[in-house]
Amino acid sequence: MVYSQSSAAGVLALLQEPDSIYKQHALKALISLVPQFWTEISEHIATIEELYETDQLPKPARAAAALVASKVYYFLGEYDEALSFALGAGDAFFAETRTYGSEEFVETIVSKAIDRYIAVRSVEQASSKDKIDPRLQSTIEGIFGRCISEGEYKQAIGIALESHRLDVISSIYSQTKDVSLLTYAMEGVLNTGFSLSYRDEVLRFLFPLFPRPTAGDGSPHVHALTPKSSWRTSSLLIWWRAAHKIFLETLRTQLPQGDEKTQPVYDKLRNILTGKESVKFYREFLKRNNQTDLLILKNTKDVLEPRSSIYHTALTLQNAFMHAGTTSDVFLRDNLEWLGLASNWSKFSATAGLGVIHKGYFEQGQTILGPYLPQSGGESNVPGANYQEGGALYALGLVNAGCGSSITTYLRDALKAAQNEVVQHGAALGLGVAGMGSKSLEAFEDLKNVLFTDSAVAGEASGYAMGLVMLGTAAAEPVREMLQYARDTQHEKIIRGLAMGTAFVYYGRQEEADETIKLLLAEKDPILRYGGVYTLALAYAGTANNDAVRKLLHIAVSDTSDDVRRAAVTSLSFLLFKNPGQVPRVVQLLSESYNPHVRCGATLALGIACAGTGLQDAVEILEPMTKDSVDFVRQGAFIALGMILVEQSEASSPAIGPTRAKYAKVISDKHEDPMARFGAAIGQGFIDAGGRNVTINLQSRAGSTNTSAMVGMVLFCQFWYWYPLAHCACLAFSPTGIIGLNGDLKAPKFEYISNAKPSLFAYPSSTKPPKKEAVTKVATAVLSTTAKVKAREKKKAAAEGENMDLDSKTEADGDVEMKTEVASPKDGDVSPIIQSVSNLAEESKPSTSRKKLEPTFETRPNFSRVTPAQLSYISFPSDGRYQPVRAVSTRTPSKNGKAASATALGVGSEKYAGGGGILILTDLLPNEEAEFIELETAPSAPPPAPPMDVPGNGHAIGAPTGRHIALDESASEAEPPEAFEYPFDNDT
Repeated sequence: MVYSQSSAAGVLALLQEPDSIYKQHALKALISLVPQFWTEISEHIATIEELYETDQLPKPARAAAALVASKVYYFLGEYDEALSFALGAGDAFFAETRTYGSEEFVETIVSKAIDRYIAVRSVEQASSKDKIDPRLQSTIEGIFGRCISEGEYKQAIGIALESHRLDVISSIYSQTKDVSLLTYAMEGVLNTGFSLSYRDEVLRFLFPLFPRPTAGDGSPHVHALTPKSSWRTSSLLIWWRAAHKIFLETLRTQLPQGDEKTQPVYDKLRNILTGKESVKFYREFLKRNNQTDLLILKNTKDVLEPRSSIYHTALTLQNAFMHAGTTSDVFLRDNLEWLGLASNWSKFSATAGLGVIHKGYFEQGQTILGPYLPQSGGESNVPGANYQEGGALYALGLVNAGCGSSITTYLRDALKAAQNEVVQHGAALGLGVAGMGSKSLEAFEDLKNVLFTDSAVAGEASGYAMGLVMLGTAAAEPVREMLQYARDTQHEKIIRGLAMGTAFVYYGRQEEADETIKLLLAEKDPILRYGGVYTLALAYAGTANNDAVRKLLHIAVSDTSDDVRRAAVTSLSFLLFKNPGQVPRVVQLLSESYNPHVRCGATLALGIACAGTGLQDAVEILEPMTKDSVDFVRQGAFIALGMILVEQSEASSPAIGPTRAKYAKVISDKHEDPMARFGAAIGQGFIDAGGRNVTINLQSRAGSTNTSAMVGMVLFCQFWYWYPLAHCACLAFSPTGIIGLNGDLKAPKFEYISNAKPSLFAYPSSTKPPKKEAVTKVATAVLSTTAKVKAREKKKAAAEGENMDLDSKTEADGDVEMKTEVASPKDGDVSPIIQSVSNLAEESKPSTSRKKLEPTFETRPNFSRVTPAQLSYISFPSDGRYQPVRAVSTRTPSKNGKAASATALGVGSEKYAGGGGILILTDLLPNEEAEFIELETAPSAPPPAPPMDVPGNGHAIGAPTGRHIALDESASEAEPPEAFEYPFDNDT
């Protein structure tokens, strides 16, 4: 019989024996007893430590003492001490790794060893290697060796990146020659919160290890770090695809001129890198596939009071978002009377909405907006004209966003010539959006001169624009000037513009912004602290940096200003948007806060981070918030739902139908608060944005942060203070279509396959107009006395032989008698519920007509919509003439043609990184004649139209007199009607 041990006292007593043999035996016995009697053993920990440090015991006994001490400290929760003694245990610890029951202890110690090694290596660079504990170094080397021997290369690469051990990555690649491991390391350093300097070091280290791209392998790896010395022209398709991905102004300016053979290649690359080529194709895609439901806009217009500024602006934004980039102005043309009711800033917003609708139409931007722009003779003296002039300048910037290098000169001249603060406001915003990231010191000085006029309206726009022009530069001197003026001025609008401008300057700069962030968050002025929150969010955008998230959460629950707390919660989305599945869990408790501003921030955080995902967890949090007691919380919930459910179908997201119905109900309810109705209108605009062909996403398909989208969403969040800034949300709209181009950047006609049921990614059905119910004539009731009289008359007539005549007269002049008609049972069955004949017999019979089964796939032509979730279902026929240079998607769809859940695919995966885009195709039959899609070419620009006359009331935008909206002037004139005579005599 085996007796269980009830105490370790006997073994511990042996530690006091003078003979070392007893002590050695006791130490070995205690190793297995620690998990059960660690509380008792901990009282003798000092004795065990002395035995570890003494020279009187042999090395194995001292190692056993260190292991016992390590395990005791582990159970005490003192992990640092446990690690120190585990390192001293040496071989005894490694023997413990093979002992059953010690798995958790060993795993904890190993993880702590890795953490300590990473911390030491982060502080002490590779040159200070001697300062690291040799025992710790040996342990980590053993971990690396074990990972490599077991084939766990990615684990070893992860530890190597964290601990700045790039030699380990090189060693692994030299053994495996697996390029995917280099890609993994590159993505790891780009998508994790490493410092910019270390990121640059890693990329420069990895680049020489990548194999050179060649012209026949499809180029599966595109190198983001491309020194000029490595440029080759062996495969034009490869570099065109790289150009679309990199999209850097600095690269465009540094491209070499090339010789006679290569010069055309570099010239085309420069053209691509301006962004204009991509914009042209996206614009054509949006025009061809416009599915905007005009009846939704008509219903909104009919129920919102047009003379109310907030309602007019709401419908302006809804129309602008729904038609963004489509160049379709049908709604505006059909509702000129409504458009003419705009006044003051509503007129500014209405004019700026044209820029959203015609976004990307940079060739004809000035022509389209010509009648509204300030004329060469100076500003118009007509009352109210300054609002449309300022709005037109702002619209011009939106039209040229992303490719505005050619228009910035015009906007600078307009800014310098403007004397009215409204016109200055529009010119400054337009210059900021068009010149985003240009680093133009001339534009910065022009904006600074407007700022120094100390006009609240013009100064606010200048503050935003100064930051946009210097986007991501971390320029110390401009920031110093901006913050100095922000502290000196008394205008809150200027302070807010400069605070946000500072945030834009530090976009993506991470640790370089830490000092400025600390300075702003310590300010007494809540507006500057508000700017500090956005500086923190933009500096660490997309990194999910733990320290930044922790700091924002602390501000969200501790700051004394409601505006700052709301901004802190909203800013979480800019840090976590690459992992949208985490955001509902992070903001769950914040969405239930007692503070309505915190709840409002939670709605926008969910909307921005989960935009376009249809994430059910986010929808479940937002749906109760649409019934919140505070109007602006409901407003935020409606807007966020529109962002999340954009491009979702009934099959993919069950919430889409109830959400659309809720929008219509709230907008039509005159007793609802104006702010909630405003939010519902904006939500309607988002859910059908870009003719139902765009999504909202802050990252590109490659997984990198989309700078334009990030700026657009940050500016959109400022609609809380200034509605015209809401137009900038269009900067975050990403067209979701497959646009296939060949090597000459022409669009060939071809088809690809979507291996999913068509209903899963179909456009939503159009809104049906209300049915007009036909008025039916009700039969006249017949009284009993009347029936008796008729009966007597019939008897009398029968006696006189006048039966036929009397019957005809009665039918013509008498009342209609109501009779109860009893239909004969069709199958002898009567419903016991409604007491009428039913077709129970037929229902019980099996149906002879089978329901038509939906196909499991469909073929789609070039330039058709493909949503982000649909990408994994797209394939090109193997026998097709055109094949993509790079695979459309790296993911595989779920079985049975059904969309995989967000959890299954990983909500931070490529699924949410934007859909489709421009695909460069390889022509497998280059010698055969190809058929191309004819793209619409912009007509030559006509001379500017004369300025538009404004009625004397100064409020109405009059009927158009020139090319104020997109007109096809190349179209032929309509034929006159044929001659006819009007029938005056028969005019009824």
